[in-house]
Amino acid sequence: MPKRQNDKNIDEYIAAAPEHARKPLEQIRKLVHELTPEATEKISYGIPTFYFNGNLVHFAGYEKHIGFYPGSSPISEFKNELAGYKTSKGTIQFPIDKPLPLELIKKITKACIESNRVKK
Repeated sequence: MPKRQNDKNIDEYIAAAPEHARKPLEQIRKLVHELTPEATEKISYGIPTFYFNGNLVHFAGYEKHIGFYPGSSPISEFKNELAGYKTSKGTIQFPIDKPLPLELIKKITKACIESNRVKK
């Protein structure tokens, strides 16, 4: 699913996502809310974003994967745990046909939260 600049909020983004991507997108959204209830949601770069003292994490649904964008530091920090996933500088791709590694996403998001707390 390409980035869509016309979505006004995450609800619209998820509603317009392919049906098979909606559940994993909601899972990430719920997890991040549980970890940082004070974070705000927005659409940034055309994809769902959580903001907490700056951009916290972005995520997106595509035809064959869920993109999770925590930035480059967590990719390096968790490189051993991410060995089975396609990654690039600040991106992780989770295959759409496998369950999301929610515990790993939780660890990465917590690292992002701690990093952003320092920004205060």
